[in-house]
Amino acid sequence: MFKNDKVIRRYSEPFKLKILAELTTGKHTKSELCKLYSIAPTTVNEWIKMYNRQDLMNTRVKVEIKDEISRIKAL
Repeated sequence: MFKNDKVIRRYSEPFKLKILAELTTGKHTKSELCKLYSIAPTTVNEWIKMYNRQDLMNTRVKVEIKDEISRIKAL
């Protein structure tokens, strides 16, 4: 086997939409879907961006109170 013998996978549009639909319903998590269908997590993230489904991205919410904000500004 040679170094350049890579497997390039192409996924159909209905398959991509099926994965995003399963993410939307909450039936499986992103990591479970990746293991189930042997897809890289970065590939799923690209599909989320391609179909403009930012609601499916992992978002980080930071809750602060006014005292914390003023303390951070003071530092």
